[in-house]
Amino acid sequence: MIILALDSSGLVASVAVASEEALLAEYTFNYKKTHSQTLLPMLDEVVRMLDLDLADIDAIAVTAGPGSFTGLRIGSATAKGLGLALKKPIVSVPTLDCMAYNLYGTDMLICPMMDARRDQIYTGLYEFSNDEFKVITPQKAVSIDEIIEEVNKTGRKTVFLGDGVPVHKEKITRQITTEYVFAPVHMNRQRAGSLAALGIEYFKAGRIESAADHQPVYLRMSQAERERAERLKRENENNTDNI
Repeated sequence: MIILALDSSGLVASVAVASEEALLAEYTFNYKKTHSQTLLPMLDEVVRMLDLDLADIDAIAVTAGPGSFTGLRIGSATAKGLGLALKKPIVSVPTLDCMAYNLYGTDMLICPMMDARRDQIYTGLYEFSNDEFKVITPQKAVSIDEIIEEVNKTGRKTVFLGDGVPVHKEKITRQITTEYVFAPVHMNRQRAGSLAALGIEYFKAGRIESAADHQPVYLRMSQAERERAERLKRENENNTDNI
């Protein structure tokens, strides 16, 4: 089988094509450009270099979220458009699962973290047991203190990765009580190669959806939605005071 993978959930834009035997191509960009500038040109370049007919792919894997609201929308819209045009299924893979899969085969506890702003991170806990990928704590939005406390309770050596690490590295170093390491640069951000590899496993397990049904997972309201909710709350409080 051939799978196309698209990841624009965070600061990184990444496109990959993989079969069950090999990663055929991967194009990752992480430098001062928006996903609207990078994702489609990267896809075009990968298709051109592989001389790939997109009609020959079996599925499209995309990071389902959480992550950047704009980035997720761009990735999902691209995957949906291709899926509808090509009549191909979508493999919707949780973002933190993909990041943890970068560390395939490690015996350490894996803690990916994405900066979610407002003193929160998107995170989860994962492990490989006899080469089987296991989700210990599903992805969630929490404070850095909460996930450090959770890791400390496990007592296990832990590897941290993601764009939340540099934001909270000082606090991790200060508060962690178990052994830990930070993932090296080639493993510490989103990679469409990992998304493709995990997407193949999810595809074989039947974890697919139609392009029409696919929707990103945000975990939190967007800033615009939060501001609207706060405004409505203030208006309701003012109306109550005036009664």
